[in-house]
Amino acid sequence: MKTKLTLRFILFTLIAVTCSNTFAQGYKIDVSIKGWQDTTLILGHYFNKKMLVNDTIQINDKGMGTFSGDEALPGGVYIIYMPDQKYFDIIIDDEQHFSISVDKEDPVESLEVKGNKQEKAFNNYQKFIAAQQKAANQLQQKIKDAGDTPNDSVKIWKEKLRGLSENVNSYWDKILLNHEGTFLAAFVKAMREVKVPDFKTDETIPDSVVQWKRYQYYKNHYFDNIDMTDDRLLRTPFFTNKLETFLSKTVFQIPDSIVKESIRVVEMAEGNEEMEKYLIQHTFNSVNESKLMGMDAAMVALAEKFYLSGKADWVDDEFLTKLEDRVKKLKPNLIGNQAPDLKLVSPNNEYYRLSEVYSPLTILVFWEPDCGHCKKEIPIIKKEIWDKYQDLGVKVFAVFTQVETEKWTSFIEEHQLEEWINVYDPYNQSNFRNLYDIYSTPAIFILDENKKIIAKRISADQVPGFIDHHLNINKQ
Repeated sequence: MKTKLTLRFILFTLIAVTCSNTFAQGYKIDVSIKGWQDTTLILGHYFNKKMLVNDTIQINDKGMGTFSGDEALPGGVYIIYMPDQKYFDIIIDDEQHFSISVDKEDPVESLEVKGNKQEKAFNNYQKFIAAQQKAANQLQQKIKDAGDTPNDSVKIWKEKLRGLSENVNSYWDKILLNHEGTFLAAFVKAMREVKVPDFKTDETIPDSVVQWKRYQYYKNHYFDNIDMTDDRLLRTPFFTNKLETFLSKTVFQIPDSIVKESIRVVEMAEGNEEMEKYLIQHTFNSVNESKLMGMDAAMVALAEKFYLSGKADWVDDEFLTKLEDRVKKLKPNLIGNQAPDLKLVSPNNEYYRLSEVYSPLTILVFWEPDCGHCKKEIPIIKKEIWDKYQDLGVKVFAVFTQVETEKWTSFIEEHQLEEWINVYDPYNQSNFRNLYDIYSTPAIFILDENKKIIAKRISADQVPGFIDHHLNINKQ
């Protein structure tokens, strides 16, 4: 059974959310919903792609009720959730005593606000965006229906689409100008994409160079419109998606790049404990749970940078102890490291050292005959790897992880594995489990001619392609 360190903090509890901007007057939101009576309403906020509940109320037979609390709500985009699963968004920031009234059939269009200028502006913004989106959808459908047939109307429709986009940008500009310093302005600005320069200043510049410059600019300026010290952005429907897109699609998916950019993102939030805490947890979780080979190196680096250094002072000692142990087991067998040497014994009581196996590639596999996956993987290694690549000098260093040898030697004989270097550790002297982090079997590593780890924990059917790729590279 596989185990993996999991750091899934409940980043913040259901209601008890700490906020740096607290207001002595608390919050009081009077709600009137036409079409609902004698039922429950929920007030929640966006966080980490979820809705977290802040308050619930029972509205009366006139559809009226009041959300209230002694402590102010942290700023952000909030949701009022109705019984038929309809909901509408409101902005909550410094004005927390106000009233709203809506019709349940179309809450966004019918919403009226008293006592909250930001929310009123936000609702106008929602109505505008909804109208622009409706018009855009209609134009896109016309263009789609026209197909590839040349059509002057298509040109007109595409021009109208560009006009709608310009309208949205102009509206954003007005919000930034008229509501400077408000959360609404920060919200709108954060949704805007960074404008990337053309960089094609000279026709002699190769397109590949231009594309690389554009990519570098986009990556380096990805968060220009987002104030990473503003924790109110955590409570929006887009922030986590924006962050995940950066980490999983914008940044090259190699450990060094992920670590560098993760640290840069966290440092942008310096001074805001809530945002910094979230970013540390999120970046660590993303690499810790990654399925990409070698990403454990990023996990180790971020663990040491933020957790084992004491910076993440909110975690308990039990977690730190487990994390420290996990890092200790992973560090010796990270990709790029020299494979820890092993001196093990064969069924014939002959000793073999891993470091003394001379081969352009060594397949190091830890296995046992009673393991269900091993029964499938080991024959694949024999047929698809050993039989096809032994003439190229590829060797298999197969480590039996148990000590009772009868089933082991029978399996070797049955599957004709005698030409492999079959070894085990009858006296538990090699420490192979900790050196290679063997918590499940089979575990396959590929070592180059210098015994550096170049691949780890891949399935047997992935090995041939990796061997072909590696040997072809070395021939060039």
